[in-house]
Amino acid sequence: MTTMSLRAHRLAPGVMSWWRGSRRILPWVAATAVLAACSGPGTDAPASTQSPIAAGTLNSVAVVTHGSPGDAFWNVVKNGAEAAGKDLGVRVEYNSAGDPGQQAKLIDNAVAQGVDGLVVSMANPEALRPSIEKAVTAGIPVVTINSGESESAKFGAIGHVGQSESLAGQSAGKRLADAGRKKLLCVIHEAGNIGANQRCEGATKAFGNGSTLQVDINNPTDAQSRIKGALEADRSIDAVLTLNSQVAARAVDAVQESQSAATVATFDLNTDVVDAIRAGKLLFAVDQQQFEQGYLPVVLLQLSRTNLNLVGGGAPVQTGPAFVDKNNVDAVAALVAQGTR
Repeated sequence: MTTMSLRAHRLAPGVMSWWRGSRRILPWVAATAVLAACSGPGTDAPASTQSPIAAGTLNSVAVVTHGSPGDAFWNVVKNGAEAAGKDLGVRVEYNSAGDPGQQAKLIDNAVAQGVDGLVVSMANPEALRPSIEKAVTAGIPVVTINSGESESAKFGAIGHVGQSESLAGQSAGKRLADAGRKKLLCVIHEAGNIGANQRCEGATKAFGNGSTLQVDINNPTDAQSRIKGALEADRSIDAVLTLNSQVAARAVDAVQESQSAATVATFDLNTDVVDAIRAGKLLFAVDQQQFEQGYLPVVLLQLSRTNLNLVGGGAPVQTGPAFVDKNNVDAVAALVAQGTR
């Protein structure tokens, strides 16, 4: 950090003590700046007018997501948020609810408790809008993550951290097409999840010939049965794209049970996905690096609260897509096992 930068930090009360105790976050902050600078489409989006009234201290952050209990993806997001809290000396409380009404209540509870910052995933933006706007009105800075990129600034959030679901879907569809596949089945695991629909729309657009199948992530046996049934009903399907690591394992089993020759790819990572890629049962995984989706928002809130910084200029900070396949799976495997990928 330059001398000028250090002097700038001295302008904010308490920032120097934060700097001495939290030097390990600098690579993450640098990465945030780089990601924001090259966030791709949407960079002309209007910057949020929300800004802190005065510099202060960030003591508490509530993270409220739409993750299902025990979901490996959201466990990594939680790990990222808690790691940032530990590094920055901020109390982080994580809660989740798959039902949008319950998620809105969790947001309302956090606002009532007077937290200093709020991190929210918006799979169903309109259902959460009143609660998020209530937080903004109360002077609580909000960073959205994962889903709801296009609505984030409209609702008054100071930033969004995630991947463009449409572009990620297009990248996945192109990879499958480049692998010589001709007909795609895209499996949606959460009804009403705007991000899931955007992924399949993007994949189908890039692939050129595809359809969708709705399953329920909370009923994995039925999900496997539905995928198997679709493959048996249409033998021309030779590519299956799932949007969740847990559903991916079910798709692999469904392909085997139906004696289909379909290639399977997925979004997101867990140990089962790593093993399947190693075994040649999965072509690739789209990795949106969700540890960053937990970690970086706490950093953004800290910079906003203590130094009046806003990151991204109104554009989202992109965390993906990255890809894991047979060429790099061994390098990533240990990180997946430790809960950071």
